[in-house]
Amino acid sequence: MKDKTLPFYEKVEISDAGSEGKSVARVDGKVIFVQFGVPGDVVDVQIVKKKRRYEEGTITRFYTYSDKRVEPTCGQFGLCGGCKWQNMSYQDQLFYKQKQVVDNLTRIGHLELPEISPILASEKTLEYRNKLEFTFCNRRWFTKDEPMLEENDRDARGLGFHLPTMWDRVLDIKHCYLQPEPTNAIRLALKQFCLDLGCSFYDQRAKKGYMRNIVVRNSVHGDLMVLVVFNWEDLEKQEKILDFLLERFPQIKALLYTINDKLNDAYNDLPFTAYKTQDYILEEMDGLHFRVGAQSFYQTNHEQALKLYQVARDFASLTGREMVYDLYTGTGTIAAFVARNARKVVGIEYVEEAINDAKQNSEINHITNTEFFAGNMAKVFTEDFIAKYDRPDVIITDPPRNGMEEKVIIQILKAAPQRIVYVSCNPATQARDLALMNADYKITKIQPVDMFPHTHHVENVVLLERR
Repeated sequence: MKDKTLPFYEKVEISDAGSEGKSVARVDGKVIFVQFGVPGDVVDVQIVKKKRRYEEGTITRFYTYSDKRVEPTCGQFGLCGGCKWQNMSYQDQLFYKQKQVVDNLTRIGHLELPEISPILASEKTLEYRNKLEFTFCNRRWFTKDEPMLEENDRDARGLGFHLPTMWDRVLDIKHCYLQPEPTNAIRLALKQFCLDLGCSFYDQRAKKGYMRNIVVRNSVHGDLMVLVVFNWEDLEKQEKILDFLLERFPQIKALLYTINDKLNDAYNDLPFTAYKTQDYILEEMDGLHFRVGAQSFYQTNHEQALKLYQVARDFASLTGREMVYDLYTGTGTIAAFVARNARKVVGIEYVEEAINDAKQNSEINHITNTEFFAGNMAKVFTEDFIAKYDRPDVIITDPPRNGMEEKVIIQILKAAPQRIVYVSCNPATQARDLALMNADYKITKIQPVDMFPHTHHVENVVLLERR
């Protein structure tokens, strides 16, 4: 039924793939964002939200299906909020990701660009992730395919992903194609064991319930780390649940748990306890080994991370004589990657736990020419710091999605390295930052990398050289 209070458009052609995984149409010059359209579709659109510069709508009817459209692999496509481009062919996904990079750099940054290298595709488009987090919830979403039962007859406990815009509801995942087995087997077995044990699942509204979260990580060698988050201490239940996991899945090398009795789901600031196992797994990349703990950051697409770091190292053009600063170094993976080709690498990162991992990773790999510092980037990376540790010849920066603080950019310009390698997971904020450096630095190379197939996300590496 048409909503007479908001516009309804007939036979609209989807013309582009936009931000946040939405598709784009244009009617009388107005931009329309819709979910689950594919460029080339011709559809009717019911507008559900009006803004001054754009509108948002839902597709109510298809007249023509795009030749870019494919059948999604996952039966839960469109519900869980992930893999929003799974209904588009992978080659077309790559086209729109590269277009997103160009559009952001030219429209936001107003930058003059060299020829851009073709985006580096992911060989795996399914089961490419090495980490997934699932949420226990006592208010799971009931799909239209499930039999209708009276409210009191429904077991609403579920384990899966939060539905988009529904902070208190979880889609009970049957099979997720993002991570290889035994992730699905672990999730399903744990859910059933907790149901049989009579465990309560967390209620986001009432802020109560025993089971909260589970995280599964796997290494390139198949070792597993499982993190279990409980709401309170119950030694008898904890031991039964953790023993069950170890007995059923002997490939678990690190089984850890924590108690999160806070009113939010964040657990990275909580201490984890290893249960009858070690507290880490080892990853290997390009002959380097990285210790991954409960709170460690490690790129979730191993194979594409290797390509990303190789690009960053190639762009840096190191000869062994350079002082390199690795800003937002995280656990020091890029620093370790380039150290063999540099005189010295100095890494700076906000999170102290990540810096501890970075130091351990250098020790594990017998790297002696790195030094790491934790603290607010704008307060650590100063003229006094540079005077103490030497002026950088090359700066590699890999900031979070919101990009670099302006004070950090000003300090980079003062440091005046010969080359800057900017690794970004958000081309929009990257474009903003590059524009601030455009007077002093020229963009000479651009390499997009697809880290997350079936999503709109794209990584981009840019080489800047002094003018």
